[in-house]
Amino acid sequence: MKFGKKLAAVLTLAVMGMAIVGCGGGDKKAEEKKAAAPAKPAQKIVIGLDDNFAPMGFRDKDNKIVGMDIDLAREACKRLNMEAEFKPIDWGAKEAEIKSKRIDMIWNCFTVNPEREKTYGLTKPYITNAQMIVVPVDSKIASKADLAGKRVAVQDDSTGSYLLELPKNKALKDSLKDYRKYPEFASIYLELDNKRVDVAIVDAVLAGYYDKKNPGKYKILKENMGEEVVAVAFRKEDKELIAKVDKVLDEMKKDGTCKKVSEKWLGIDITKYDAK
Repeated sequence: MKFGKKLAAVLTLAVMGMAIVGCGGGDKKAEEKKAAAPAKPAQKIVIGLDDNFAPMGFRDKDNKIVGMDIDLAREACKRLNMEAEFKPIDWGAKEAEIKSKRIDMIWNCFTVNPEREKTYGLTKPYITNAQMIVVPVDSKIASKADLAGKRVAVQDDSTGSYLLELPKNKALKDSLKDYRKYPEFASIYLELDNKRVDVAIVDAVLAGYYDKKNPGKYKILKENMGEEVVAVAFRKEDKELIAKVDKVLDEMKKDGTCKKVSEKWLGIDITKYDAK
């Protein structure tokens, strides 16, 4: 009887041991299966831009979209496990594009102003910029006062056109001989080169890029139309996405990524970082 009891106890322990081993093996297999499972597919994000806006977003000699904002957007999306798709849009129709959900954000040197703050959800500013007055190098125009009687070109629905149409600049606008709007900046420079306009009002980043590519061809006046900051634009309701991009942009500013990208494209750091 005692032997029987001992045998029963040994068998019981053996069965329990097998059960434990079996459970452990199951856990190990489950972990292996979990490790072997494919990563969660990246969320696709469609980014709207003007693909004629060098050096922020433009086409290179191989027709690929490149630029400072492209590099920043790609890096931000990579960190957020998002797949970035860049979609060229008509800049004058950007509000319709984003509201209709044909694009998810606008990452293209998007200037912050009171009107846009009412319409779009915006990240914190990530770079500083200004609206510059550009003329041919042989022009006698030296200040805003000299624009009277001149033909001025701006991009349609750009910050340049926004500033010229502010009440405080009414006298300046009324003094112009002509005020023309173009769909993209490449057309503005072409008009300037062909003497069909006398003046171009463009972003400082663009003016600097064209000046570097064409030394001695243009003159950028010291007096500008206004300083500004730039952000990424979204639909107002996309607050969660805005917060995610804000967070990753803060990380990129802190670790020097934004500075590195800015210096790559512009030779200087124009990134804006508010430690608060």
